[in-house]
Amino acid sequence: MKPTLQLKLSQQLNLTPQLQQSIRLLQLSTLELNQELDRIIQENPLLELNENWDIKPFEIQKAEDDTHPDHDLDEKNTTQTEQDTEWLENSSTSNFTQNEDYEIPQLAAEPATLRNYLTQQLSLSQVPEREKKIVGLLVDSLNDDGYLTQDLDELLSILPDELGIEIDDLNQALTCLQHLDPPGVGARNLQECLLLQLESLPENTAHKKQAIRVVTQYLDILASHDYVLIKKLLKCDDKSLRAVQKLIVNLNPRPGSDFNATDTRYIIPDIIVSKVNGVWVANLNINALPRLNINHYYANIVRQKHDESSKIMSNQLIEAKWLIKNLEQRSSTILKVSNAIVEKQQQFFEHGEIAMRPLILREIADSLELHESTVSRVTTQKFMHTPRGIFELKYFFGSHVTTDTGGSCSAIAIRALIKQLIQKENPKKPLSDNKIAGILEEQGIVVARRTIAKYRESMQILPANLRKTF
Repeated sequence: MKPTLQLKLSQQLNLTPQLQQSIRLLQLSTLELNQELDRIIQENPLLELNENWDIKPFEIQKAEDDTHPDHDLDEKNTTQTEQDTEWLENSSTSNFTQNEDYEIPQLAAEPATLRNYLTQQLSLSQVPEREKKIVGLLVDSLNDDGYLTQDLDELLSILPDELGIEIDDLNQALTCLQHLDPPGVGARNLQECLLLQLESLPENTAHKKQAIRVVTQYLDILASHDYVLIKKLLKCDDKSLRAVQKLIVNLNPRPGSDFNATDTRYIIPDIIVSKVNGVWVANLNINALPRLNINHYYANIVRQKHDESSKIMSNQLIEAKWLIKNLEQRSSTILKVSNAIVEKQQQFFEHGEIAMRPLILREIADSLELHESTVSRVTTQKFMHTPRGIFELKYFFGSHVTTDTGGSCSAIAIRALIKQLIQKENPKKPLSDNKIAGILEEQGIVVARRTIAKYRESMQILPANLRKTF
């Protein structure tokens, strides 16, 4: 077969490094973005973090032509020219001026631990030193909820013989531990935990003896909500049983939980929603915007020198320019998408979840002439602060259910309706899933019973038989 030459014409789209960076920045959360910027600053001396700034209101620039389905930036190649000098004079993200005083953050206090709390009580007690040490061994064996899950015989088997500790010593130490605060600590199961708390109550506490009897003998029956049988066993009326149940329910099944709280992770919302002239609007949260500037000292070196040694810094200057431009584009896109969401969901901000309208990504994408994947990136791990709480932008999108009038109802609104119906139900005759489906159908919303059950379970609401009270 003879070799031949063939001319083939094809089209393909290649993403420039700047465009790839812009797409990557768009999908990062605020926390991830800050981490990425810290890394870039360490690598590029032409960039610096500006902690002292004052931000002018951010205005959305006119959207440019969409040259790629995944992005909305102008992809024209740029080179280092004399125009850089003018651009550098105002080079900071979102036109910042440096006036604002920077406050030094306060350090959080070291959180108390259950072990330290119990050890402190032991040190102030009149217990012999040897017993304190044995109690300390038990304290070290507690789990985060304050339970002693390890059997005493098992614990004794792993202790060195030279300590001379016997099983009676461990039992005595356990009794000492269970008399410490918080009540219920050192329990080996839920029943013992509840009993320890009940026994620690004053003797004149109403219905204390009945509650101890229920926990000791009828805890399983109480858990199954068989109130008729419990009343028969206790020989009491509804009022007394209700008081007993309230006493038990108010106990803490996890006495150590107050001491094992993890560090709180705060969300810095990207968008703040407020009402202006009767209309809900979105604005960028200035605290979430990146604080980057061009380092003018190094930039001047680049402008003044044109030898081989300045080539690297010249390239870094170009990269710094693109980064700041991409950050501005990121903020602009987030704001545009957020305003489009707020415009579509005005009734939600007025009346809450029950007024949430069905919304899909394509509806926002079409209204802004963006690609659907761009909207998806914008709404992932970006948060909106509203008078009704903080929500991820994706929260405002979801499936819908068709009504018998030909319209549609948001799944979030249906969940809100289900929750509202259950909150208003008669506790003695709770609404079944079938009954809820029937009520919604009367309102023109056709929802299957299994869908009601799925939504109810997603809100962690018990079925009707377990919600029933006596």
